[in-house]
Amino acid sequence: MNDDIREAVLSLKRERIVASAVDMFYQHGFGHTTLDQVAVQMGMTKPFIYAHFSSKTELLAAICAQGIGVSLQAIDRALGSGGSSRERLAAFANDFMLAVLESQKHIAIYTREEKNLEPADREKIQNMRREFDRKLTGLLDQGVAKGEFNIEETPLAALAIGGIASWASVWFRPGGRLAAQDIAGRMADFMLAMTQVNKPVASSARPAKLKETSS
Repeated sequence: MNDDIREAVLSLKRERIVASAVDMFYQHGFGHTTLDQVAVQMGMTKPFIYAHFSSKTELLAAICAQGIGVSLQAIDRALGSGGSSRERLAAFANDFMLAVLESQKHIAIYTREEKNLEPADREKIQNMRREFDRKLTGLLDQGVAKGEFNIEETPLAALAIGGIASWASVWFRPGGRLAAQDIAGRMADFMLAMTQVNKPVASSARPAKLKETSS
């Protein structure tokens, strides 16, 4: 078995472990789930898990990192695309929301279980969040500089956009009235509305100037 195949096999095994742990942690909580239970869920033994993860907290860190990772991937795709700042933000918002909904369990677990991460893992994941905020703020700054957005506090706007998407992981229910793609599109519209896109006001829409009256 060459190195590429070996790495692919190891990656598939880790992904299988993570997928089983995600289901267990999401349903029962990190504190009420043991690695033995995760192994039983997989139809394997605990040594199989230990061959890939040294502890339950390391497994939790892998889950949380995946949840934040989809956000970074979405903003990187947007920054690497062409078009105006508004076009890139529109593409990002839809892509970002869909990624969050598809990774709902990972993000919910991170939100609930961040306190159980090892300090080094918590700092690493927080750095990933800060990198996401920095890149999104940069995109908003570009739009402001070009007159495409009207935002006074771009870092605050970036936090608000991230918060809208993260909160969706709490209330979204697969199989509900709206499909994930429909929700992603509508929530993306809300995010874009926050940028207050600068558009010339038509003369007919401007309020008439009040005539001065003498006292």
